[in-house]
Amino acid sequence: MDGATGVFVLIGACGAGLLLLGLVGAGLIGLVSTGVGGASGQTVAAFVGMFGFAAAGASLLLDARGPGAVAAAGAIGVSAALPTAVLVIRLSRWAENIPTDATPRRADLVGAIGVVVTPISPPRSGEVRVRVAGHPVKLHARADEALPLGADVFVIEATSHATVVVEPLPPLS
Repeated sequence: MDGATGVFVLIGACGAGLLLLGLVGAGLIGLVSTGVGGASGQTVAAFVGMFGFAAAGASLLLDARGPGAVAAAGAIGVSAALPTAVLVIRLSRWAENIPTDATPRRADLVGAIGVVVTPISPPRSGEVRVRVAGHPVKLHARADEALPLGADVFVIEATSHATVVVEPLPPLS
């Protein structure tokens, strides 16, 4: 490997290293997250990495020994790095704007129907499993009367994010 190819490989390795740091959390301490000129650190790292590795490959293929061949290898590196940076920008924007459901709140527990999974015997609490936003949730539960394992219940109050007051559901007849 000649000198130009080695320099291009080193540049590519630096870009890949920055990208790896950004992915494993170095952005939390501000090493990669700031970027350059409004671009994210990951975009800059992807550009530098692709530039270096593409230019190294072009340098090998062109047998770049003179300044013109090194410049051509660099131009090939830039032509490969620009679409990569655009792709990273688009993927980042897409990931930032993924719609999500609202986080369930304590008030969303009221009205949920569930089942007793640990018997409730006043004044001690038991546990119930209810569905909130389609997900099963196990909660501490209190009731005015004893409720056996497997009893169907209705949540009438959410006293905290993990404790509810329940009533037995009347039998369906």
